[in-house]
Amino acid sequence: MKTTKNTIPVDSRVWLSIPEVAWILGVDESRVCQLIRVGVLPVAKRRSRMVVPAHALAHLAVADNGTPDPLTGGRP
Repeated sequence: MKTTKNTIPVDSRVWLSIPEVAWILGVDESRVCQLIRVGVLPVAKRRSRMVVPAHALAHLAVADNGTPDPLTGGRP
């Protein structure tokens, strides 16, 4: 595995817990779970914990192209 000058693996993945995702998005944990169930957010199991890849939040933020917002259920 390649490392950068500060010894952080280049291909390392950043995973966020459900409470972290909820805090970042400003929603309840139950809303994050709902977004996972409907397929808006991907989820993986790491060491028996459900985690969301950080890049998924970046894609969610960039996906604002006039379509209904999955966080608000289409409400403005």
